[in-house]
Amino acid sequence: MNNPREAIKSFTDLNSWREAHKLVLLVYRATTSFPKEELFGLTNQIRRAVVSITSNIAEGFSRQSYSEKVHFYSIAQGSVTEVQNQLLIARDISYIKPGSFAALANQSIAVHKTLGGLIKKSKTIRDS
Repeated sequence: MNNPREAIKSFTDLNSWREAHKLVLLVYRATTSFPKEELFGLTNQIRRAVVSITSNIAEGFSRQSYSEKVHFYSIAQGSVTEVQNQLLIARDISYIKPGSFAALANQSIAVHKTLGGLIKKSKTIRDS
């Protein structure tokens, strides 16, 4: 979808999903270097949380009522905050280098902002 005025036909057309998908890929790449003993700890937890973002955007997109959409988009936004917390932990225990952390943190902020816009727009449509 190149033209922003084109109809959104799939959850993959949503800017929020696209930005979140970028974060998923960054997190998966970053966590490949985590210690093997973290595979069922922080690695698994952060991966599940980041996938939850895109999954809830997708699920919200398929819902018929805007109240339901807002509900799932809000869960996705909560998952972004969860990922941000886990990234801070990974940085503070030196699993992520400062440069990599900055890229991850910036992308997570972009996701949070685009989701905020999606939620606001969905609430506006719901309330009209």
